[in-house]
Amino acid sequence: MERFTREPMIKTVLLPTLLLICLGFINVLGQQQDEQWHHINPYFKVPTAYKDSLGPYRSLLFLPDSRLIQTPQAWRERREVIKRNWHQMMGPWPALIQNHPLNIIDSIDKVDLIQYRISLQWTPGESTQGYLLVPKTEEKKPAVITVYYEPETAIGEGKPHRDYAIQLAQRGFVTLSLGSTEATAAKTYALYHPSIDAAEVQPLSMLAYAAANAWHALSLHPSVDSTRIGIVGHSFGGKWAMFASCLFEKFACAAWSDPGIMLQNDRPSINYWEPWYLGYHPKPWRERGLITADNPAKGLYPDLVAKGHNLHELHALMAPRPFLVSGGSEDPVSRWQALNHSVAVNQLLGYEHRVGMTNRPDHSPNAQANEVIYQFFMYFLK
Repeated sequence: MERFTREPMIKTVLLPTLLLICLGFINVLGQQQDEQWHHINPYFKVPTAYKDSLGPYRSLLFLPDSRLIQTPQAWRERREVIKRNWHQMMGPWPALIQNHPLNIIDSIDKVDLIQYRISLQWTPGESTQGYLLVPKTEEKKPAVITVYYEPETAIGEGKPHRDYAIQLAQRGFVTLSLGSTEATAAKTYALYHPSIDAAEVQPLSMLAYAAANAWHALSLHPSVDSTRIGIVGHSFGGKWAMFASCLFEKFACAAWSDPGIMLQNDRPSINYWEPWYLGYHPKPWRERGLITADNPAKGLYPDLVAKGHNLHELHALMAPRPFLVSGGSEDPVSRWQALNHSVAVNQLLGYEHRVGMTNRPDHSPNAQANEVIYQFFMYFLK
């Protein structure tokens, strides 16, 4: 008899209570998401002064024979051509390293998270060390890879406002902090395949390749939801994050802090012509600095410029994945002329609010700009 009296009680009392709890939880999540979108929404609107302005950059929605791309399928075909052309120009990647998990070296318990020192095979012949930060929660979590000159800065052991890995981990993300430590110490900065004396891939593209391999290793971690992995970096790291996310479509979204999102010859920090970016040539290398008649650019870079290529072609490979430019001195508000090309591609695909930009006067990040980055990842990944 007890069995028949308790079942109605479960149905009439417990089930409605559980339903209310679930609905309340869903409501809280919805409110949090609304708050995050309210915080970042202004930065995903093209300023009136630049609305519909495409600047001097050639449209990506016209084929070489001047036909207009009008369907998502036609864009997908065009996208593959753009991606293939850039890989051909920069040098094709080696096969991706897909089944090598992160190797744990040691760990530190930091109360609300565990900080692991890890090693990772990120090119066919090279391994690196970095840090994996894992919050102490049970559920599968979104993740963000951070890239810079070395991995310590992003975990809070470097200059201020570049500590993306620890900040995001404290907000519930698994984070993997990586850097080109050895190359930075040698002032060669990037990665060279198969060797620095005879590189077959532009070094910035090899950094992107290494980040793609890091994505594969991070995706194997039991705490990580592989469908929700982003990437972020500042300056040198911003260039690295930009090329990685544009060339490797498994990154769900990306934030690029003042990398100089377009080729520009008169800014010493937008120095894609240097041999560790897109201007590789065998040593002895050109003297570091602006391009001059006595110190010309070499390698791929001058050919890219002569043929009218620019980086908006790569940005558009992100669509419809969202990205945020955290602009400073190298990426002012006028960069919307370049970003509008990606806005147009997203509109063709049926998406809005997938391209955003903040602006600050200085190259260095600040707390306000970084908070938008964190809210961006919270909204699109968490």
